[in-house]
Amino acid sequence: MMRVVKIGGRAQTDPRLINTLREAWNSRPGELCVVHGGGDEMSAMQSALGREPAFIGGRRVTSEEDLELLRMVLSGVVNKRLVNAMVAAGLPAVGISGEDGGLIGAELIDAASLGFAGQPVAVKADLLRTLLNAGYLPVISPVGYDAGSQNGGPLNINGDDAAAAVAAALEADELILIADVEGVRDGEGEVVSSLSTETARELAANGIAVGGMAAKLESAEAALSAGVARVRICDLTGLSDRQRGTFITQSQSVVL
Repeated sequence: MMRVVKIGGRAQTDPRLINTLREAWNSRPGELCVVHGGGDEMSAMQSALGREPAFIGGRRVTSEEDLELLRMVLSGVVNKRLVNAMVAAGLPAVGISGEDGGLIGAELIDAASLGFAGQPVAVKADLLRTLLNAGYLPVISPVGYDAGSQNGGPLNINGDDAAAAVAAALEADELILIADVEGVRDGEGEVVSSLSTETARELAANGIAVGGMAAKLESAEAALSAGVARVRICDLTGLSDRQRGTFITQSQSVVL
């Protein structure tokens, strides 16, 4: 059962992360792919350089001068730190960015408002399958290749969007979006076990799901529309507990 897991920056500091990933890989070798974020570290670096981090709909506004910083933080520091920790724990992790081999082709979303933020338009699944079939665990930085420019170049892809595109390309059985909370909360603050895409859009429209969670819900819908069998938003514990978190569905029911 192929699973694609998106791990945000805060989950990366959880001391349980590496062992949880090792258990997931060892239970089904060759059937796991990791996409990571690193937004907090990117924001900290921007602030240190006197730049003000800005977001629209949970997606980072990215200036041209931010692109090299993005490569350094996500594809450099964050990716290699994760890979190093995984290898030390016995995992056959290989770090790769969306730029490598044109793995994740992307196009600008809205240059006027979001700058150099991109939306995935193509993923080279064969590259990932080559690694998986050789016994390696791909660990992907969501810095994409600008497929809309003759000169290429990087684009900043939201990690959840990148994970959804990778899951669709690999025809994954499940996409797991790791959040800081157990799952999606309703208007009363309670975690819901399942959520239709229609209701998810209502939560976002009503201001209940905002920022990063709103972006996760959009990515979940995109993955389902592209054929991913199952999408779940959960905390790190949900990686080992298959019933934990919120299942996003295209109808009012969910099949487990």
